Amino acid sequence: MCITNRKLCQEDFFTRIRKIAAAHPAAIVLREKDLSEREYIDFAEKILNICREQDTACILHSFPEAALELGCDSIHLPLPVLMKMERRQRQRFRVLGASCHSVEEAKMAEKLGCTYLTAGHIFETECKKGLPGRGLDFLNRVCSDVSVPVYAIGGISPANISKIKETGAAGACMMSGFMTCESPGDYLRDFKRQE
Repeated sequence: MCITNRKLCQEDFFTRIRKIAAAHPAAIVLREKDLSEREYIDFAEKILNICREQDTACILHSFPEAALELGCDSIHLPLPVLMKMERRQRQRFRVLGASCHSVEEAKMAEKLGCTYLTAGHIFETECKKGLPGRGLDFLNRVCSDVSVPVYAIGGISPANISKIKETGAAGACMMSGFMTCESPGDYLRDFKRQE
């Protein structure tokens, strides 16, 4: 999965998203946390159109009402936001994901109806500079304790993707790699060769 961060892009963000969508990752999660809901809606509308053109799944982030307003039934939420949602609101989403940082959080996300979750951060990463990764044992425990697909996040690269897959994880999420690589298609192929 591609997690977006337009601030890392070295070209026009929408051009970059078009290239990523054309490479067909499992999904593109539009995670632009600094935008207001109104700004996010404007961005999301454009990204959803690009993803539809490329037949690539798009998962919106943080704003469930905005997602529904845009006709998108796929959302990824921080766990505290998910916990505040009413059951009937959660059930309006066909794809419902949450970010988890412990086995307990993963179990809670599954209980709240998540169809997948992210677990991390697994390895040291620039985004979480100075914080040690939770490691493969953590990821293995999460994968063992929930029945929904788990996607590892944090410091994932082609060099360590096979270790991620050995834990039972469904896949991995990458942010900076997708935002800065020369060719998203080649970048994704590097991962597939190492799995």
